[in-house]
Amino acid sequence: MDVCPAVPPAAGFISSMTGYIDCQARLLGSGAWSALAAPGSTLTVVLTGFLTILIALIGYNLLVGRSMTVRSGTLAFVKIGAVFALATSWPAYRTLVYDVVTDGPAQLVAELGPQAGVVGSDGSLAQRLDLADQELSQLAILGPGQPLPGAAAQTPPAPFGGFDAFALGGSRILFELTAVAGLGIVRMITGLMLAFGPFFIAFLMFENTRSLFEGWVRVLGGTAVAAIGVSIALGLELALVQPWLSNILARRMAGEALPTISTELFVIAALFSILVAAVLYACAHTARAFRLAPLLPTSASAAEHKTSDRITNSAVATEVSRELAAREHGRAAAIASVLVATTRRERGDATFAPFAPGTVSRPRGVIASNDVGHARAPVGRSFTRRTPRRTSGIAARRDAKA
Repeated sequence: MDVCPAVPPAAGFISSMTGYIDCQARLLGSGAWSALAAPGSTLTVVLTGFLTILIALIGYNLLVGRSMTVRSGTLAFVKIGAVFALATSWPAYRTLVYDVVTDGPAQLVAELGPQAGVVGSDGSLAQRLDLADQELSQLAILGPGQPLPGAAAQTPPAPFGGFDAFALGGSRILFELTAVAGLGIVRMITGLMLAFGPFFIAFLMFENTRSLFEGWVRVLGGTAVAAIGVSIALGLELALVQPWLSNILARRMAGEALPTISTELFVIAALFSILVAAVLYACAHTARAFRLAPLLPTSASAAEHKTSDRITNSAVATEVSRELAAREHGRAAAIASVLVATTRRERGDATFAPFAPGTVSRPRGVIASNDVGHARAPVGRSFTRRTPRRTSGIAARRDAKA
């Protein structure tokens, strides 16, 4: 026999459908976890393989000289413990994940609903939806009625022939579809994510697969928020439709013709169908904003090693640039000293020793120690005029006669 009963004929359609879907979703989440947690299952093999790879990566990083800090080691052991606790212990998984997702939305609606005036927040939402569905069915049987001949001229014409029957029947279809689809889709997605939860939890071990765990958390969070939003939207619809239907049915049973109720009812049903779809989209869009902070390095503090390597490379580059700048400065200083010495020699200044990197320039007028005793003369004064030669007496008399 099936654990979840089928839809009974006497029960309400909406409550039976939503109850069956909810039962199947819960059974899928708990039954799949029990099957995956059994010894020798696929999950056991995956967890063993992931743990082996993680330890191998840590050992490899230690072999290549990357030390493991206290922070990275602590986080690695915390991740391993959290993964194995949630994937192999049903009490931990049920307390932290299963009950939060399945029962948490109903508890929040029960707390928020009475203060906000939401109908069905006390857990009777499905029964109230069935009552509204029965009233819609009864109104479709009664129809809008035929107006009196005098009032027929003041009644707006229908958009097309047979619109009253189409609007009343279509309103009931939209009402049932909105209730069953809004609640059923959310619960089935929740059950599917709970069934594969241990696999997504195992992806938390590595940095490259952590995005899969984030996506799983986003979907679960989105379904939880969507369950709250859909319940509130349907409760607001009941708060509007139930009194309105009760009034319309009382007037129709009294024989009053209401030719405009078909259009009004169709607009209300279509409006809340769009509203529930918008709530689902908004909840999904909100859940996409969830991100895990980059505080979980996987293997031997890979992020810290990347940062330290980047700092070391920048320090090496800075040192190299300093050495190049010092060399260029030495060359420029040497060239400048040569030009200055040449200019001063041409001006007749004191001799300067040629500058070379690592030597100290001498002030003006100071002669180098290796030039002591044979100082160089200024430019243009290297040679002196020789004294005239001595002449003989005969040459002197000859010159005097001349």
